[in-house]
Amino acid sequence: MAKTIYMHWHEFIQAIMITESLKMKKIPVYNFALRLLILLLLWGCGNTHPDSKENQAVSPDQTAALWYKNAIIYTLDVEVFKDSDGDGVGDFKGLTSRIGYIDSLGTTVIWLAPFQPTPNRDDGYDISDYYGIDKRLGTLADFKDFLHAARERNIKVIMDLVVNHTSDKHPWFEDARKGKHTLHHNWYVWSDDRPSNYDKGMVFPGVQQSIWTFDTSAHQYYYHRFYDFQPDLNMQNPAVKEEIKKVIRYWLHLGLDGFRLDGVPFFIEIPEKKGDRFEHQFELLTEMHLLVDSINPQAVILGEANVLPKESKDFFGKDGNGMHMMFNFFVNQHLFYALASEQGKPLEKSLEETKAIPTSCAWGQFLRNHDELDLGRLSNKERQQVYDSFGPDKNMQLYDRGIRRRLAPMLNNDRQHLELAYSLLLSLPSTPVLRYGDEIEMGDDLSLKERLSVRTPMQWNNTKNAGFTTSSKPVLPVIDAGIYSYQHVNVAASKLDNNSLLNWLRRMIALRKKHPEIAYGNWKIIKTNAPEVIAMLYTWQGKQLLVVHNLDDAPKHIAINIDGKTMKDLLHQAVYTADNLSLIGHGYKWIEVSDRL
Repeated sequence: MAKTIYMHWHEFIQAIMITESLKMKKIPVYNFALRLLILLLLWGCGNTHPDSKENQAVSPDQTAALWYKNAIIYTLDVEVFKDSDGDGVGDFKGLTSRIGYIDSLGTTVIWLAPFQPTPNRDDGYDISDYYGIDKRLGTLADFKDFLHAARERNIKVIMDLVVNHTSDKHPWFEDARKGKHTLHHNWYVWSDDRPSNYDKGMVFPGVQQSIWTFDTSAHQYYYHRFYDFQPDLNMQNPAVKEEIKKVIRYWLHLGLDGFRLDGVPFFIEIPEKKGDRFEHQFELLTEMHLLVDSINPQAVILGEANVLPKESKDFFGKDGNGMHMMFNFFVNQHLFYALASEQGKPLEKSLEETKAIPTSCAWGQFLRNHDELDLGRLSNKERQQVYDSFGPDKNMQLYDRGIRRRLAPMLNNDRQHLELAYSLLLSLPSTPVLRYGDEIEMGDDLSLKERLSVRTPMQWNNTKNAGFTTSSKPVLPVIDAGIYSYQHVNVAASKLDNNSLLNWLRRMIALRKKHPEIAYGNWKIIKTNAPEVIAMLYTWQGKQLLVVHNLDDAPKHIAINIDGKTMKDLLHQAVYTADNLSLIGHGYKWIEVSDRL
């Protein structure tokens, strides 16, 4: 309730002003009183203006409504997580059988990659039916059983909502391509002549050849921001908008807790036949937000929008009436540049630039995901430095902008470096998102095309095919050679080793949960005498947490001005003063700051 009141307060005030404007002309006293009331209310809400450079702390009575700011999200693809029936494909029964493992990590939210019927030419993102479960993955009953198992463990579930485009095998498009007279023709975007921008603005440059493709049945060109087998839906068509609302209602009524909205900038853009930068219909995000809120006020929309900081306010909405959450691609890219350059300033600057968002909104912070590590927001020089450090071979790079590797290989399987990266992730403002398999240091398979290199099956144990399947033909090859082979890297082995990254990460997630000031409090960058060190101080409800990270592989001795307070190291049970803080190479500290001696 608190979230809803906050988000729609601005619209409420506007509605009063518009509705009463005619009355004001006739009743001067009422005019004055209402204007005064509005000014007082707006003045009282002024501290939450998203353009403020100070982030706003969340009051304790808002934390239940804003649960997503303090969540731990674990993302997985059912297809490659666990196969229960030996057909080589992961399924919901297999996933349900591993829900205890996911819970043991400290996970509070599971984000599912697409699981609806699909020809599977783009790993499920080419959907052919929005209202079903891909038969390879199980039945609707299996899906409901999984939701029930997650709910029993207080784990929320969100799903990929892919409504920018459909598969070209979707019945809508198969009908549309029969001609202009068909019911669904205008559900897609067409052109009689080849547009001048047919080869501009591709999402997958170097692989994708165009954004307009000629259809031999329709005798027209259809628009597709992604692959040519994924025609874009026409979001200027009211019938399409209504259908998407039906899709949202369907899944929320089944018990989903929200959506990860795929390709948001392309979903809301208004396509043109020239240029590659189009206007956006941000009102679509507000409409979606209102619909989701009306069905389940606790549900959220987590958007994939790789935009500049100055553009993010349009996606969040001026008063938080757009998306509840967005992935912070800007910070992600500068985090890896900071790791490559061993300098804290790039990360500090990106955090400051993405600080001013509505109090009700949250960033999703991440290290790696199911796509390439997109470095498109970095300069050419900065990008090259990240390439040199983490993806020097051409085969490790993709789309002329990114790296297609998992985290462990990128960091040369250096345990201290991995700990530093994860400590950073867990201590960044707002919500951490973890990628399945990274917690056990899984590797990648660069022999697979494009992004499939980081989408290989989960490695459960050292039996055949890593315990993922009993089939001799898994849906994707299991990594079975080298230091990342399933014989060496698997869940079973990691669970038995108290010093494994898996068990270390469990302890760090538990520590993060004990410090909600990271999610709900104010934060600031603390200056140090070492440019390689980044220090952040969180404050909430009388508690303070200082997190310090050394990006250099050499030790550092630093002084920090924290008003002479006592600093207790939560990881090493030590007490420091402000001028005797030492860090090993790639070291990190989580420090409780208090007045107690």
